[in-house]
Amino acid sequence: MTEDVRERIERLRGLIHYYNYRYHALDDPAVSDAEYDALMHELRQLEQAHPELITPDSPTQRVGAEPLAEFQRVRHPHPMTSLTDAFSVDEVRAWLERAKRLLAADTPLRFVVEPKIDGLAVALTYENGALVRAATRGDGTVGEDITANARTIPTVPLRIPVHHATEGDPPPVLEARGEIYMPRSAFERMNAEREARGEAPFANPRNAAAGSVRQLDPRITAQRPLQLFAYGVGYSEGIRLDSQWETLQYLKRLGFVVNSDIQRIDDFEQVLAYCIEWMDKRDALDYEADGVVIKIDSFAVQQRLGVVGNAPRWAVAFKFPAREATTTLRDVGVNVGRTGVLTPYAILDPVRLGGVVIRQASLHNFQDLARKDLRIGDTVVVRRAGDVIPQVVAPVEGLRDGTQVPVEPPTHCPVCGEPVTPEEEEVALYCVNAACPAQLVRRVEHWASRGAMDIDGLGSKVAALLVREGIIHDVADLYALTVEQIEGLEGFARKRAENLINAIATSRDRPLWRVVTGLGILGVGSRVAQILASHYRSLEALLAATEDELQAIPNIGPHTAHDIRAYFERERNVAIIAKLRAHGVRLADEEPAVAEEVPQPLEGLTFVITGTLPSMSREEATRLIEAHGGRVVGSVSKTTDYVLVGDKPGGTKFTRAQRLGVPMVEEATLRAMIAGEATDRGAADTDDDASGLPQQGRLI
Repeated sequence: MTEDVRERIERLRGLIHYYNYRYHALDDPAVSDAEYDALMHELRQLEQAHPELITPDSPTQRVGAEPLAEFQRVRHPHPMTSLTDAFSVDEVRAWLERAKRLLAADTPLRFVVEPKIDGLAVALTYENGALVRAATRGDGTVGEDITANARTIPTVPLRIPVHHATEGDPPPVLEARGEIYMPRSAFERMNAEREARGEAPFANPRNAAAGSVRQLDPRITAQRPLQLFAYGVGYSEGIRLDSQWETLQYLKRLGFVVNSDIQRIDDFEQVLAYCIEWMDKRDALDYEADGVVIKIDSFAVQQRLGVVGNAPRWAVAFKFPAREATTTLRDVGVNVGRTGVLTPYAILDPVRLGGVVIRQASLHNFQDLARKDLRIGDTVVVRRAGDVIPQVVAPVEGLRDGTQVPVEPPTHCPVCGEPVTPEEEEVALYCVNAACPAQLVRRVEHWASRGAMDIDGLGSKVAALLVREGIIHDVADLYALTVEQIEGLEGFARKRAENLINAIATSRDRPLWRVVTGLGILGVGSRVAQILASHYRSLEALLAATEDELQAIPNIGPHTAHDIRAYFERERNVAIIAKLRAHGVRLADEEPAVAEEVPQPLEGLTFVITGTLPSMSREEATRLIEAHGGRVVGSVSKTTDYVLVGDKPGGTKFTRAQRLGVPMVEEATLRAMIAGEATDRGAADTDDDASGLPQQGRLI
């Protein structure tokens, strides 16, 4: 073997390490994929011909070694301490005041603030520049040896420095500390691939990262999209660092990826502003962050402050409100909407999440419930989607003991007892009984809402009361009510009864578009209703319109046209319209409809849809967005406001949205955005589910 072969192998390794650093750490490729592949191919061929020259730090060794029998225990040279948590700005101020009391009054303080990555802490030990050991934090004193797995992570340098222009010789010993995590975008793609193969999805990126790192077979770890952010140095020899900020710059020069969102700040009020800012923008990040770590920058000051218990006095973790928690799924109930759709929801043991107590959570639909394999009695992961709507993400299967019971979809409506049917090309189940009390409550509630007939004092509780007492059987019956019928009902004295009757009477003269909105036609919100009213000028003309005529109207698509025509072909709906006419409700406009300023939560917003949504087809989602003032386009651009993301999102749309920084929202978040259009009227009518009807039932 000639010395030239050894030199060529070293040269190839250096080039590939450097190109990996440019690609993974800087997102700035220095060579084409073809050139990179050619270098890697040459290196593999040379190593195969000369196996005695293969070293652990060769880039060819990232594919994963043979499976381990077990993880070996590793004692950390310096303990990996934990951090004191603070859950409010006041608690962060109290931390600083405690630290100041231990320092001279004139001690200058500068701070380094870092997003707290929700991953797995790791210590990477390098000897003379080569990675020799990687260990988990463990209990802070003893961790597990995960070296074989860490070698598979592209942003873990196998040798330092990785640059051609180096810092000089690497230190004899360096322990770099960081957080192994899984980017959100990569996590979603991985879960989509797992589901396509029939495998269970991971509950969240942190669990996926932790589980991937602790695989006994490194070849499995190599298939997982893990990354590393370096944030500190533990034990070292041959270097001197005087501050946290200097340490971060040093790690970057060695080739480690350091979070670009970290800042050094002199003013403590700006530190607090940073914390609040990042709490608000964490959903826009491609990594999970559960807080902000605040560190006093100077190592000399850190040494004076020291450690109390297992936590340094010179650092604190400002924790964001939790968005995930575990609790027990006690039962599954069913809500019946005004269109008859049956929506399951989880009944949970109460758990505090994001500052509120969660007792119920969304389950989207029964198909989604089955896909997640949720069972009554399961310990489940609960998340607040968009920090608003609670969702059940997944069961913790490892905690099952055999007592959990699968959930079967209902065969009959839990309110009226009539058989339920699935709609063609939809995942939802429907109660098709037009006389179902649950549907009637929701329809009355919608008719009276601010965006429709705007009847003051008629919210969900009053609607439920009128239905429960058998006083009304459809929305037209509202206009036959008398004060005597209402007076004496729960919560109604004479004056309140008179006010409600007067409010209903006033609504008789609302413009046509409000009547059209109130009918609750699928896909017809107030914006579409105004277009229809302006075009037809009377409900009679609209009722006679054909599907082709409707499609010819600007902004009325084929799906909406079909839904309008289908609504007017149902005899019960035509009968309700006749009753409205008989009760004096205005069904025509003498003058052309004048657009009114109506609460349109999605007004002016442009959406792109990608992936399979939990409870809607893309066509249904498009109708929902357009009915509330939004617009749906086919491709992502700088003018796109949101990308609505479902399971298995399209790669091009997803990647482009990330590159352009377009916010991505789930279906639950979209529904939260539009929920304000049907706000209840009256201070007493604000319960989310206060119908008073038996709208939830056991499914087993």
